[in-house]
Amino acid sequence: MSELEGYSHTGFTSHRKLRDVYRTGTGPAVVVISELPGITPKVAEFGRRVAAVGCTAWLPSLFGEAGKEPSGAYIARSLVPACVSSEFAALATKRASPVTVWLRALAKHAHEECGGAGVGVVGMCFTGGFALAMMVDDVVLAPVLSQPSLPFPIGAARRRDLGLSDDDLARVKQRCADEPDLCVLGLRFTGDRAVPEERFARLREELGDKFVAVELDSSPGNANGHPKTAHSVLTEHLQDREGTPTRDALDQVLEFLRSRLVA
Repeated sequence: MSELEGYSHTGFTSHRKLRDVYRTGTGPAVVVISELPGITPKVAEFGRRVAAVGCTAWLPSLFGEAGKEPSGAYIARSLVPACVSSEFAALATKRASPVTVWLRALAKHAHEECGGAGVGVVGMCFTGGFALAMMVDDVVLAPVLSQPSLPFPIGAARRRDLGLSDDDLARVKQRCADEPDLCVLGLRFTGDRAVPEERFARLREELGDKFVAVELDSSPGNANGHPKTAHSVLTEHLQDREGTPTRDALDQVLEFLRSRLVA
């Protein structure tokens, strides 16, 4: 299978910024925001699985080359410009990355195109917390934070920071209080230094039982052989076999999207 087989390719412009967007499936929209270094073959495969549950996967290309296999050198080439870009708040606290404004516009556009009750958003790694920031808009009904890594957890304040302003956090909390079926799904490996336990603890403090945490054991000698470097729950470190914790996590994400957008 070609890395991007089944996808159509278009562009979307908002706030004077044109970006490529890859789309597959039919049904309510799910914006899948890739991890670094970009839309890898495994990110594209995740998008196909989103389509298979009755949704339209929208994959914006924020960095990298769509369809390219990841490598250490490729990740490094994508990481440096992303870190210094004004569109990504890699170190800032109490601030959403400015690129989320463009992503919110894309989500609204995707909803207009696809219909349905609302939109799902899946952020991964560098973009993991973007799904939370995008919840300021009512259109986002199914937010998934997969290994949310920004801001980089350097120092105690950043380890607990959620990558959005106090006003935006208040808006998210109000939505969770007002909308009985609304919740936030988060995923991380327990040993992942990029996604410290303090960040998930803060999400529990702020959102209570509206935050559903899926934490996969990657401690030394863990029963499932997750390496200590395990990071990408839904893609690169997915053990794609029935009964494995990562496959169960993937299935939980897909059911979360289906039940809130399709059923």
